[in-house]
Amino acid sequence: MISPTTLARWFPFLDWPRATAHSLKLDLSAALTGAMIVLPQAIAFASIAGLPPQYGLYAAMVPAMVAALWGSSWHLVTGPTTAISIMVFASVSPMAQPGSAQYIGLVLTLTLLVGVIQLTMGLARLGAMVNFISHTVILGFTAGAACLIMASQIGNFFGLAVPRGLHFHEVILFAANHIGETHLWVTMVGVATLICGLLARRYLARLPYMIVAMVAGSLVALLLNRQLGPEQTGIATVGTIAASLPPLSMPNLSFSAIQSMFFPACVIAVLALTEAVAVARSIAAKSGQRIDSNQEFIGQGLSNVAGGFFSAYTSSGSFNSSGLNYASGARTPLAAALSAVFLLIIAVFAAPLAAYLPVPAMAAILFIVAWALIDFKHIGQILRRHSRERIVLVITFGGTLVDLEKGLFLGVLTSLLFYLYRTSQPTMVELTAPASELGNPARKLVPASPQAPVCPQMAMLRIQGSIYFGAVEHVRHHLHAVDEADPQRRWLLLLARGVNFIDLAGAEMLAHEAQRRQALGGGMLLVGAPAGVRQVLERGGQIDELGAQRIVAHRGDALHEVYALLDSDICRSCTRRVFDECQTHLPNGEPRQQAQAPDSLGSALSRSVPPRSAPPLSADTKDSSHE
Repeated sequence: MISPTTLARWFPFLDWPRATAHSLKLDLSAALTGAMIVLPQAIAFASIAGLPPQYGLYAAMVPAMVAALWGSSWHLVTGPTTAISIMVFASVSPMAQPGSAQYIGLVLTLTLLVGVIQLTMGLARLGAMVNFISHTVILGFTAGAACLIMASQIGNFFGLAVPRGLHFHEVILFAANHIGETHLWVTMVGVATLICGLLARRYLARLPYMIVAMVAGSLVALLLNRQLGPEQTGIATVGTIAASLPPLSMPNLSFSAIQSMFFPACVIAVLALTEAVAVARSIAAKSGQRIDSNQEFIGQGLSNVAGGFFSAYTSSGSFNSSGLNYASGARTPLAAALSAVFLLIIAVFAAPLAAYLPVPAMAAILFIVAWALIDFKHIGQILRRHSRERIVLVITFGGTLVDLEKGLFLGVLTSLLFYLYRTSQPTMVELTAPASELGNPARKLVPASPQAPVCPQMAMLRIQGSIYFGAVEHVRHHLHAVDEADPQRRWLLLLARGVNFIDLAGAEMLAHEAQRRQALGGGMLLVGAPAGVRQVLERGGQIDELGAQRIVAHRGDALHEVYALLDSDICRSCTRRVFDECQTHLPNGEPRQQAQAPDSLGSALSRSVPPRSAPPLSADTKDSSHE
């Protein structure tokens, strides 16, 4: 019998939140609002992709339903997007005339290949790849995408003929230079819609404010057109469209078509997954939901596989639709699935009504949606308090304004570089036992200092972090610094309980350090190394070079072993009393002279080896340890 967990894994829609009358009402409202908004957008995106208008609608129907059923996000809406539309056009247009039958066949082949690649990545559990997208990158990407959404609607809101393909700053400059050409009546419809939407959201919480705003904007546009005439007002509407149910299609599966589309499909698959998961995570950060990246990969893959056979071009998570879905109060993925159903109904039976939907009203709605996507609170905190995260945020935001996907990748790369820089410098602190704690079996180690002097023959270093190829030089430098500052300190206890990972380069570095110290007449002991570290040393053979007996579990055992190997002449003249053994015994079992009285400790120190602390290996002077 199949367990519920297995069923939920293969059919994630069985694990959706339990629907209530209230949640169903909210989902229906969000679905209807989303369908009305996506209708003109889908037509515009299809034009960008070089396809007939109806193909944009097809891309927002079947793929949206499949992604909602097999994805993990409650609010992600899959469909055509600006970036993917541009990528599709750039990939296929050099091979066929846009809009031609050959062009459409290659686009469907591209869609199918993208879906297969995404599905394979999901089944291979490669969703962890998106874990490298930090929260700061998401904030910057979301804010940048929101600005792009608003910039794309400036022409529609003010009635300006903004040329297609301009970058963000170019759109702003164009609008500023042509502000005198603003169409008053077009802007009036946009402003009326914007004001009604904001007021409805604030004072009519029970009503879907976006529908209220669109109805108000449509009424204002209708009134102005009747009074002045459409030629005078210049208010454009979506216009009637000829649409139908998504027809079955067959991608071009010839070897030449697959060969020509495979590389573009790989690139678009990764970009589309990155965009979809970034959108899902940005919305989840607001809703408090947990996103399963592997399941999202599977959902996106299945949506594009299905889209290839239902006349859809490549789809991905849409910032516009997803933000609108969340802002409209959607509670479950049912809203995204129903949005596709409503879009189908509108496209088939109510397409003529699109002739009454004013374009500036839609622009105003998207302004509200985009503004709500920007998390001003957390962005302000990062800008004020975190210097490195501030750099990541600014680079991601600026890069997104220039190019959506490149901005995201640039932010991820910057974030990873900072991460690698931090992990390449694991914390290393020299520790010692204060004289006041001698005889206490539970004594704590403290950072070495003039008040807590160190042993003149042995150093205890605690390392916290990973010892991998990027950190090898940093660790080696600090290990060498111990005996370079004082050649007598030939013994080293490396407290490695805080090492969470080691690779081959790190293991070889430890083996070389042990051999180097042995050649100097001393040695190195590895204390408290986790099981994973020991396994790497055993697998690579470095444990033989280190010496299995020199890898000990407890600090006390290591001290006992090293103390018996220290130079007894140096110990006789030493008055530092770092270890309990220093008070009663000398190495090789010789009795130790009676310890100096506390009041004569200062003069005794001045006559023997001068007290000193090791060169500072870390700025963390307040740290203490239970090693």
